[in-house]
Formats: sequence, structure tokens, C-alpha cells
Amino acid sequence: MKGLFITFEGTEGCGKSTQVAILAERIRAQGRVVRALREPGGTPIGEEIRHTLKHSKDNAEMTPEAELLLMNASRAQLVREVIRPALAAGEVVVCDRFYDSTTAYQGYGRQMDLGTVQRIIEVAVAGTRPDLTLLLRVSPEVSWERLRARQAAMPVVRDRFEEADRGFFDRVARGYEAIAVAEPGRVKVVDGARPVDAVAAEIWSIVQPLLEDQR
Repeated sequence: MKGLFITFEGTEGCGKSTQVAILAERIRAQGRVVRALREPGGTPIGEEIRHTLKHSKDNAEMTPEAELLLMNASRAQLVREVIRPALAAGEVVVCDRFYDSTTAYQGYGRQMDLGTVQRIIEVAVAGTRPDLTLLLRVSPEVSWERLRARQAAMPVVRDRFEEADRGFFDRVARGYEAIAVAEPGRVKVVDGARPVDAVAAEIWSIVQPLLEDQR
């Protein structure tokens, strides 16, 4: 059976992690082997890079260029160590973020040259692309409110990205909209501001036909 590669994208607080877990369990209930992953991370090397990027007390002076390269170093390892072997074995790979996050966060958010960003991404993925990307859309206002609520609930867990200003997150949101417009066949936009069950139901209505086509 052919593997299937599904990615989740969206701004902070859009509910990706919750929906990744729900979808992975629902696919497993159909008898498929599912590999649930996250970026950055997903391998021992990637998790070390994740800590450096997000949580280290020594990362405050990280430049956008270093951020871009570290993100894609983690991604290159994940693609070769986990994603490609899983897809070759016929598994369903569900990943919390992939290269669209780099376009949105480092390209649009950090305002890096998009051509440079795309060239670095291509080195990392070397043609490995999602079959489906689910973009959970929430308004910048909802994203900002959820982000602040999460920070208040977990004040001891520092995340360097969450320390960015409102303008950064507005640019990220615009980046995701541009991606959705450019690739409507791959990127399906889902309203993430609704209750969790409603979002999960719409996601399943998109994913289920893909699984049935593989039978």
C-alpha cells in the first residue's frame, strides 16, 4: 500500500497539535499504521535543534539566517531518517508543521528573501512533498488571544517564537494565505476557530476519501 503524507499548518494557537492527535487516532482505527511527527524535531538530532531554536536560554541573539538553516537541518534529518522510510513502508505520516511553516515564519515573518528560503527548503526536502496540507485558519486576533492564554497557563515554558511581536504574527498569517492561494490543490483551508469536534469532522471529510482511494 502506498504511503500518505499529511501536514498541518497554521499560526500560533490554531489547534494543530490537538487535531494531529485526533486524526492520527482516527486513521489508526481504520487499520493503517500512522507516524505522528512534529517540526522542528521528530528525531534525536531534530529534538536537540528544537530546544536550541525554541527553548534555550542562550538563543535570544539568533539571527534569521541561523534560524532558517537550523530549521532545515532538523527537516533534512527528519525526511531522511523517518519520513521517507515510513512512506516507503506504506505508513501514513501526519506531521505538525513542515516546509510551509518555514515559508510563512522565516520568509514572511522574518522578512527573508523568499527565493533564498525556497532554495534552502529544497536542499532539506529534496523533492519530498506532502500529499495534503491542512491549514487551520484563525484570525490574527484569535491567534494572539490564544497565544497569550497559553503563555499565562504555562509561564515556565519559554518559546522564542512566541516572544515575537504582533506584526510578526500578522505577516505569518499573510504568508499562509499566499501559500493557500498558490497551491489550492494541496492546501485545504479549515476554519480553526470553531469547536474542536467541528474542526475534526471537517478534517476527516477531507482525509477519508484519500484513504479510501488507496484501498
